[in-house]
Amino acid sequence: MSDLLAALLLGILEGLTEFLPVSSTGHLLIAQHFIGEQRPDLFNIVIQAGAILATTLVFRRRLWALATGLRERANRDYAMKLAVAFGVTAAVGLPVRLAGWELPETVTPIAWALILGGVWMVLAERLAARRPASTRITWTVAVLVGLAQVVAGVFPGTSRSAAAIFIALLAGTGQRSAATEFVFLVGIPTMFAASGYALLEHLLDGNAAPVAWDELALAFVAATLTGFVAVRWLLGYIKQHSYTPFAVYRIVLGVALLVWLPVGM
Repeated sequence: MSDLLAALLLGILEGLTEFLPVSSTGHLLIAQHFIGEQRPDLFNIVIQAGAILATTLVFRRRLWALATGLRERANRDYAMKLAVAFGVTAAVGLPVRLAGWELPETVTPIAWALILGGVWMVLAERLAARRPASTRITWTVAVLVGLAQVVAGVFPGTSRSAAAIFIALLAGTGQRSAATEFVFLVGIPTMFAASGYALLEHLLDGNAAPVAWDELALAFVAATLTGFVAVRWLLGYIKQHSYTPFAVYRIVLGVALLVWLPVGM
């Protein structure tokens, strides 16, 4: 397989899995195993930014309404809660990253994160279903969503979207679509900041491996286009369906990783 084709496939896979609660990290691990090449962290983070750009495009009207409607109390309150969630992620996540507190992106921890995360999703959604389907984003929800994003960063395979969406459901935002929208909007500054930080680290590292910018650009575009389709589909899907099929898929994928891929990979 050519390098450009491999980059294209990885970009498509990232776009499809970044927002579905199935762990893009686990899927990229499998893909890179079969491709036979481990991509640098910069590649993975920047193509995540392509997927986040897709979210920006999907929610462009919502973002514009928030930006131009800050005089309205509801918009101002919502924007401040987005800022708090992002601020918590940055304030807690940056020291965690600098301290190197992160499990390795190898089969065993990712597989177990997929399995345990799937079980957590089923239990969390059932508990949330017993509560009123509130669309309200509280300050508690904002703080917990910020912390959930940090946890997802420490434990590869957890899925940032899954961790944050289900903590929001349990914390009081009982309507799936409202919790999902808030988490996706928080993800925009979060992932753009992570990508910018990774790029800065790469540029300042004199010993960093050279980057194939053509491959990175192709994967970025692929992730953006497929991410746009995936987000639009998911937002429609969750209006009438639960997240349970994704939970089952995570568990099956986690077991498959443990059984078929080398432990040390």
